[in-house]
Amino acid sequence: MDDIPLGRLVERLQAHCLERGLTVATAESCTGGLIAKLITDVAGSSGYYLGGVVCYSDAVKISMLGVEAEHLTAHGAVSAQVAKAMAVGATRRTGATVAVAVTGVSGPGGGSPAKPVGLTYIAVADSGGAEVRRFVWPGDRSSNREATARAALILLLEHLSGGAVPADPG
Repeated sequence: MDDIPLGRLVERLQAHCLERGLTVATAESCTGGLIAKLITDVAGSSGYYLGGVVCYSDAVKISMLGVEAEHLTAHGAVSAQVAKAMAVGATRRTGATVAVAVTGVSGPGGGSPAKPVGLTYIAVADSGGAEVRRFVWPGDRSSNREATARAALILLLEHLSGGAVPADPG
């Protein structure tokens, strides 16, 4: 999947969603809106993409997505628990069929021994529950953000198609 251009992944996501009447929302921290940008770069995205929240601060995670302050205090903003709460909150707040959420340490600073630069959690949520995956990217800020966006799109595709990434529509 690493060799598939990001735009092609978005085209696959769009085709899959439009064919099935599914809608998508995003909740982004470490990517700063990159996933939403990639989705909306493809004409026709308004047919399935409802919108998203860029939530760098904990206060915005709480107020816009309904993340519980207790999760942030107990686990930190970069955690599986917060990623899941962000994705669940995005589905609830937008009414989307599915939402993807990302939180991580893109770098170059902000890392610690417990949460190193490159640590990222990606969650996908729908009415059936949520799935979270943990990654540690080895790159710089730009490549870590791109790797996160790629992994988020792939996770969305896998989740929506029951495990297998749908074939290229083109």
